[in-house]
Amino acid sequence: MHYHPPIAYFRQVLQADSILVEQHENYIKQSYRNRCHVLTPHGVQPLTVPVLRGNSKNKTRITDIEIDYSQKWQQVHWRTLQSAYGKAPYFEFYQDALQAVYQQHPKNLFQLNLNLLRLYLKFLKINKPLELTHSYVSVVPDNVLDLRNQIHPKINPDNLFVKPYYQVFGNNFVPELSIIDLLFTQGPAAANYLQ
Repeated sequence: MHYHPPIAYFRQVLQADSILVEQHENYIKQSYRNRCHVLTPHGVQPLTVPVLRGNSKNKTRITDIEIDYSQKWQQVHWRTLQSAYGKAPYFEFYQDALQAVYQQHPKNLFQLNLNLLRLYLKFLKINKPLELTHSYVSVVPDNVLDLRNQIHPKINPDNLFVKPYYQVFGNNFVPELSIIDLLFTQGPAAANYLQ
């Protein structure tokens, strides 16, 4: 599960009958698990949630990755979003609910991401069953689309294509952004765009 998931993730969610969230995988560094990309006046900027990794020799389950609140990342992320999207057409429409998530202090990264996922499903009016896995399965059945490692900052698979839409900054369309970019610029029409 991702921090402010990319637009491509929600395009896949719309095509699914239900959403199965992996809670038994090991934390993967340099992935969207604790980072997202937003578009600022200076180009694409990653926002990264700092985490406490514990014993780095052992793999750590995603639900055991704690957030490092000794850093002021919540304030930095919120200020960055305000700076990047404060003048976007729908920033005011979503800002209160999103800011409320930033004011929470979930102990672990998984809970933060789950809170955000539920919020975005509500914003996009996606009413599909959402379940958590009961155990880790390395090979999923044929009728399950496994996106655990398909949506990654270093991978751009063909089936995750994002079509262009109006963005606040730049002359060239940037496809690998967080759902935040689409929501703040398209508002309620974002769900239609994803179809």
